Amino acid sequence: MKEQLYTIPLNDAMNANDECPFCYIERNVEQDLLDFVLGSGSSYMESDIREQTDKAGFCREHFKKMFDYGNTLGNAWILKTHYKKLIGEMQDRFKSCKPAKMSIKDKLKKQPGRHNPIGIWVEEKEQSCYICKRYADTYERYLDTFFVMYKRDQEFRDKVKNSKGFCLHHFGDLCEASDDRLSEKERAEFYDTVFPLMERNMERLSEDVAWLVEKFDYRNKDADWKNSKDAIQRGMQKLKGGYPADPPYKMNK
Repeated sequence: MKEQLYTIPLNDAMNANDECPFCYIERNVEQDLLDFVLGSGSSYMESDIREQTDKAGFCREHFKKMFDYGNTLGNAWILKTHYKKLIGEMQDRFKSCKPAKMSIKDKLKKQPGRHNPIGIWVEEKEQSCYICKRYADTYERYLDTFFVMYKRDQEFRDKVKNSKGFCLHHFGDLCEASDDRLSEKERAEFYDTVFPLMERNMERLSEDVAWLVEKFDYRNKDADWKNSKDAIQRGMQKLKGGYPADPPYKMNK
């Protein structure tokens, strides 16, 4: 399959020989989005962009990453107008919120989850994030591209087969996405490739971590570290995704 502009990031991710190519893509896309939101292009000064960020807000994780990024003025502008939007919404919610009568029976039968209208509104705000939404839309396109390449490009299939597999988080997404993007026959062949791949690489990580533990035994102090020196961060990535050892991504001043 001839390389196209849209296939380059996935090929780059596979060529990086990472523990998970989708973690590699996720990091690059997220950093691009931080640059877009707060970088030297000053998109936060554009009224249409800040209208979107005012409405969506940001999750706790991305507020922390935005703070670490280091653009004080950019963060202040975003917070200034977001607060204005949020306070207006809050005032409207408060006006329409009246305490509901609850019997003892209702309280005893209360189901898990939020039921108070203000609690529900706050939860909606907590789950809304401009960067998460932009990434989710991009991620879906990468899943599409992965299966297009997997079906049409033997070289790409070989890269997958000989890779270190995926983190569990992205592996679950791939299996879920295969239901809509592969035929039953194609899915069976895909499973025959990725299931042994995941088992083999989970065992590899398990052995690396186990040897790291053994290296703390004084009897092994002169033994070869093998591949265990960075086993903790790789082991964590394999289970949950991301890069635990990465320093904060900062603005390129």
